[in-house]
Amino acid sequence: MSPAELFALPFMQRALIAALFTGIAAPAVGTFLVQRRLALMGDGIGHVAVTGVAIGLMTGASPIWAAVLVAVAGSVLIEIIRERGQTNGDVALALLFYGGLAGGIFITGLAGQSAAKLNTFLFGSLTTLSVDDVIVTMVLAAAVIVLCLGLAPQLFAVAQDQEFAQVAGLRVRYYNVLVAVLAAVSVTVAMRTVGLLLVSALMVVPVATAQQVTRSFRTTIGAAMVLGCVASVGGLVVAAVASTNDINAQTGPTIVLLALAGYVVAWPVGVWLRHRARLRAPFPSGGTTEHETAPEHAHQHGPGCGHLAVPHDDHVDYVHDGHRHAEHAGHYDEH
Repeated sequence: MSPAELFALPFMQRALIAALFTGIAAPAVGTFLVQRRLALMGDGIGHVAVTGVAIGLMTGASPIWAAVLVAVAGSVLIEIIRERGQTNGDVALALLFYGGLAGGIFITGLAGQSAAKLNTFLFGSLTTLSVDDVIVTMVLAAAVIVLCLGLAPQLFAVAQDQEFAQVAGLRVRYYNVLVAVLAAVSVTVAMRTVGLLLVSALMVVPVATAQQVTRSFRTTIGAAMVLGCVASVGGLVVAAVASTNDINAQTGPTIVLLALAGYVVAWPVGVWLRHRARLRAPFPSGGTTEHETAPEHAHQHGPGCGHLAVPHDDHVDYVHDGHRHAEHAGHYDEH
């Protein structure tokens, strides 16, 4: 079967739609988690959501909705533990995370379900999505995207400086819980795309990649959503094309590896951009360090000379041969 024929099939079209919405929603809420230094929170919620999936399988209810309810409850509990700031808070979180994973596996066994059934949620299985699954994914993802973008100023203020946000009159606890709930919903949305054990990567890696090449929060969240969409849809396409060549490439790991490849590419670009930004930074005024005079200089700096010009008080310094210098009374002062 050719790739064109494969993507003409209804189940692949459903998978593309789910991948598109998931790739946009997960980095949207992941941006606030990274800003709050809670990058691994998604991974913890994913562990807790396993219990919800197992309850859904045992009761015959929708595993997605069961996972949503359990994940939301777990995320609120995680936020309460984090907010109290007790010295043993990390231990309590670890107990909750691993208890959720173990409980899910245990309940799945009691329900008489096979491990293969649970694996579709642990590692993702886009090609098995039903029409109802796609509709649920679209609705939940759209809700996450609208809330993250609509409340972006408030959520950013709370994530950046909670004390300032509280003085400014924002309900810090409310917004913290809201981010935790949005993270829980994003986890359950992405569990059929990349799986509960890999969902944190789709929430964090695109954000980390965007931070390498952006300088503001607005551009970071926008770039992260675009990169998440490219990784999610691109990973699905790569896995599908590989399957037509008799290569068994699972969709979830392929998406994560593609996102990581984007970070590897963006990292040296970010290093170069930060280096250029430092070169363009003006020297601080009021220093007492004396300049080293270089009376002989073979090159005459000016417009079009090709060397980086840096504004410095009332004159311009030029970056040349690894240092900065400026023309002064017929000679160049070295900085």
